[in-house]
Amino acid sequence: MTYIHIQSESDSQRLADDLSGVTQFALDCEAAGFHRYSDRLCLLQVTTRRATYIVDPLAFDASDLFRTVLEDPEIEVVMHGADYDLRLLDRDLGITLRGLFDTQIAASMLGLEGLGLAAQLAERFDVKLTKKYQRADWAERPLTEGMLDYAASDTRYLLELRSQMAAELEVAGRTAWAQEECRALEAAAVAPKEVSEPVDPVARVKGARDLDPRQVHAIRVAVEWRDEIAKRRDRATFRVVGDGPLIDAVALAPRRAEELVDLKGFPGGLARNEGKELIRRLHAVTELSDEEIVPYPRRRGGPGRAPPEIEELADKIKVVRNRRADELGLARGSLLSNAVLLEIARVRPSSIEELKAIDGVRNWKADVAGEEILAVLTS
Repeated sequence: MTYIHIQSESDSQRLADDLSGVTQFALDCEAAGFHRYSDRLCLLQVTTRRATYIVDPLAFDASDLFRTVLEDPEIEVVMHGADYDLRLLDRDLGITLRGLFDTQIAASMLGLEGLGLAAQLAERFDVKLTKKYQRADWAERPLTEGMLDYAASDTRYLLELRSQMAAELEVAGRTAWAQEECRALEAAAVAPKEVSEPVDPVARVKGARDLDPRQVHAIRVAVEWRDEIAKRRDRATFRVVGDGPLIDAVALAPRRAEELVDLKGFPGGLARNEGKELIRRLHAVTELSDEEIVPYPRRRGGPGRAPPEIEELADKIKVVRNRRADELGLARGSLLSNAVLLEIARVRPSSIEELKAIDGVRNWKADVAGEEILAVLTS
């Protein structure tokens, strides 16, 4: 596959010249969260009508190269499943993307069954995307030729896919639906995040709930030990050592690092190089008083289950939602999610405008189902 690999600012002039005159281009991003402790933007793939480019943002600051074109709402940026990529661009490059055309959203608005890019390319262009590099370490350098070919394939067909889907949306009268969903996705990527209490790390360890309080405390200590190593090595925590071997280590209560080596799934090198510190911390837990032990966290409070009368009303609205979604050939959740139905039942809007004010209710959704929902609410 032909592409231009840009690894320095001095190499980027051709792309800059190309982008300076575009009204539309395709974009994709690759990150390294599956392999690394700290997720990061590792590649940007761009396809214009002239060429496909692969840009390495780990080699140089690419923000100035992309800021103008990505933040201009008059320049259409074609992406597929852009939710996470938009957040990456905002977090790592400080860029707020505007002008999005998301082909996954378009597929959803058309009621297509295969929403994934691979499914769409296979059906429309007889192109089969390899799965070999789906979980590649995109922070690895140098990238292999196979990885670069894979990355380039993610944008190579997007402009033609967009062209076909835009025409189908126009015929179906759903262009405005897709546009509204794209604008909502752009806004969500930069919306202020709610500050929540930190989650106790043991709550993420499968099987920890079944341990006694002192073992739970020990697992918490072991997870903190693993996290420190993962951060130092820049590796995903499960790639340092899995939860199961950590639980086994707590149950074993080892005295020597050699005992950790014998545990199934516990890396020998980790046991030999870092095991003494883990053993020291686990032993310290045995000397704590019962009052110092922190047990498994209680289930958090929150909204919990809705009152029966709210659930009953939501079920009535769901009947409307299901019928309208089926009539329109949409996935039911694409029209209105169950969570939104509960919120509608809780708020009980008395007008279309009040209905549209509820988070998750777009204008197009109120247009196609609003009157029937209000009828349920006032019956």
